[in-house]
Amino acid sequence: MTPTHTGILIGAVLAISWVAFGFWAFVFVALAMGVGAIVGRIVSGQTDFSAIVDAVRGKRVSS
Repeated sequence: MTPTHTGILIGAVLAISWVAFGFWAFVFVALAMGVGAIVGRIVSGQTDFSAIVDAVRGKRVSS
């Protein structure tokens, strides 16, 4: 699946949730998708969890 197809699918899911259930359900679905994306990246090893925790705590990271 290409990134374009993925984006279309995500947009369709969000649009359907807004139309069918209202604005707050749309917000909840969008947040749940975001959390799922972050968890998926951590599990696959593409994102370092400690870097996320440091960013939330306000620690600066220099590369």
